[in-house]
Amino acid sequence: MQFDAVRLDGMDGRLVADCLERMTGGDPGPIVTQVNGRRGTYFLLPPGSTYRRPWPAVAVRFNGEPGQISYVPVPALRGRTWPLMWRFPPTGPGRFVHPLLLRSAVVALLPDRPGAPGGG
Repeated sequence: MQFDAVRLDGMDGRLVADCLERMTGGDPGPIVTQVNGRRGTYFLLPPGSTYRRPWPAVAVRFNGEPGQISYVPVPALRGRTWPLMWRFPPTGPGRFVHPLLLRSAVVALLPDRPGAPGGG
């Protein structure tokens, strides 16, 4: 499966995931959380959707450039896959997090982060 991904670390990712859950009635698209290390939250987006679009520096993009291949941790759909878990599992083929909705939530919720519009 091909996709772009955006990672937000720590509470930033959880805050944005909560917001997307509210905005979409509980179905924001596939989101993976990691419970160790940087405690990243990975938002899976349609392939090519992050290319040539500005993202705040707090958002780490994966696979967003043509020919770029990155490792993005994805848990199994069933069973234990510690330290990864689905915050929101995929609900169907071609179902992803909407890139504009994600970017808007990041800019609105994390405005004081370096690289964000109005941020330091």
